Amino acid sequence: MARIRTTVDGLVYEDDVEPRMLLVQYLRERLGKTGTVIGCDTSNCGACTVHLDGMSVKSCSVLAVQANGAEVLTVEGLERDGQLHPVQQAFHDNHALQCGYCTPGMIMQSIDLLGDNPDPSEQEVREGIEGNLCRCTGYQNIVRAVQDAASKMKPGAAAPTQPAGQPVAGGGA
Repeated sequence: MARIRTTVDGLVYEDDVEPRMLLVQYLRERLGKTGTVIGCDTSNCGACTVHLDGMSVKSCSVLAVQANGAEVLTVEGLERDGQLHPVQQAFHDNHALQCGYCTPGMIMQSIDLLGDNPDPSEQEVREGIEGNLCRCTGYQNIVRAVQDAASKMKPGAAAPTQPAGQPVAGGGA
């Protein structure tokens, strides 16, 4: 077992984990962050995308021990004071989902894209989300949602994060 301490959605967690445990498994099974979806387990679909120290990663390709000392943001951590993140709201407003399975990862990747490119063209959105697969929508409403969110977010804005030093949660052994 390996001891890790990581901040997830603004809360600090300390846990003992198997060295081979994937971050997606830790988030879902230990912390109950079921919005982080297990899709393919091969890093092809992107459904498990989260932010690790501010960068989008496919959590099925990261070990939980690699998140030791890091900050993780999941789709559950985006909402603030009852308000959806602008990208979440844009996905809702533009009907950018059908079954919803890819939506959490697509939202997390889109936020990362908008942090790097606050005013992407349609082609830039398509290229920015190309590692995240949707089998239902044909992507048009997803692209529309990302561009709608971009128009509502100030340049360079990314997901808000909680300040460090939050109470320690978890502590499973």
